[in-house]
Amino acid sequence: MPQSPPHHAKVLIYSHDTYGLGHLRRCRTIAHSLVRQYKGISVLILSGSALIGRFEFKARVDFVRIPGVIKLYNGDYTSMGLHIDLEETLSIRESIIFNTANSFQPDVLIVDKEPLGLKGEVKRTLQHLHQQGVHTVLGLRDVLDTPELLKKEWQHKGITREVLQQYDDIWIYGPQLMGNPLKGLPFADVIEQRGLYTGFLHRHLPQAKTEPLNDLPEQYLLVTPGGGGDGVEMVDWVISAYEQAEAELPWPAVIIAGPFMNSKDRQAFENRVKKLSRVTLLTFISQLEHVMANAQAVVAMGGYNTFCEILSFNQRALFIPRKEPRLEQFIRVKKATELGWATMLDPDQLTGSDAPLKMVNALKALPNQARPYTMQADTYLSGVATIGQRFNKIMVKRGINLEPNLA
Repeated sequence: MPQSPPHHAKVLIYSHDTYGLGHLRRCRTIAHSLVRQYKGISVLILSGSALIGRFEFKARVDFVRIPGVIKLYNGDYTSMGLHIDLEETLSIRESIIFNTANSFQPDVLIVDKEPLGLKGEVKRTLQHLHQQGVHTVLGLRDVLDTPELLKKEWQHKGITREVLQQYDDIWIYGPQLMGNPLKGLPFADVIEQRGLYTGFLHRHLPQAKTEPLNDLPEQYLLVTPGGGGDGVEMVDWVISAYEQAEAELPWPAVIIAGPFMNSKDRQAFENRVKKLSRVTLLTFISQLEHVMANAQAVVAMGGYNTFCEILSFNQRALFIPRKEPRLEQFIRVKKATELGWATMLDPDQLTGSDAPLKMVNALKALPNQARPYTMQADTYLSGVATIGQRFNKIMVKRGINLEPNLA
């Protein structure tokens, strides 16, 4: 495969994007960090997210949108916009992925979370690029799931030691104190051979605000369920707390419901919020970083990206992690509370008639909660710098000397 010109590198990032915004936002963060650190890098993101066009991208970062597939809450998949069979959609996606990679001719391929992609759609591309000498990277979250559930899931998807050996690097986007994300799998030792614990991905404020945020209260509690597809219960608990004791709570609430929240649920929340004087409900803000940085505290579920943002902006946080269909959020949040970085309400404790009162008490306690940096959480936000350093070493081995971006 032809090499890129001297001092220039091309990176292809694959993100399957079937549920929420997490994969896209993580890949976008990595892409932006690379072009921020070095001149002469071009990054192309392959994504199935219907909302990718609503995000701002830096110069030298672009995307190709592949037909969307939705992952339902029960784990099944269905085509998003095309009224065709799922297998046809997957065939189109696989073809676009392969041909884009073949035309773009990247120096590095980064695959987010799914080693073979959705339903194996990256398998042919991975094998082809690996054989052509492209440096292949599998990027994993700090936590995937419990060993038992992950083993069952990866066996079903056909992910084996041989598959992982097609990756030159495995980047774990978290610190080693979070544990081996493949613990309990028969090939967990691959992490020791090819793994790099990067630390959490530090988030920066966008330089320019693209959305008017002047209508928000001067001080407020941010409530964010991420994409919103699985955040209905959390939003309901928060609104119930304000319905029960609005005047007693420390700050007004700004709820960002998320673009994937069911319209019926969102409308029901809007009707309830209209009766409250200190609660604002919005659907989507692409620059959530500004809203989070200016908040007094945050209520969230504990997904990877929101978690990184909370640490990056040194925010007090109350997490209410989901426990279905996987325990990823619960495992991450439990560790964070043990480290003193945040507090948690177990959703299993919010099922009775006293759930609103428990929520009220948890919100009242937030002003006195220590911020994560007081417990050294900032020392684990090295992901962006670590990836940049590793990327430079990869390029040097390929005979490409990148020029640092000193601006």
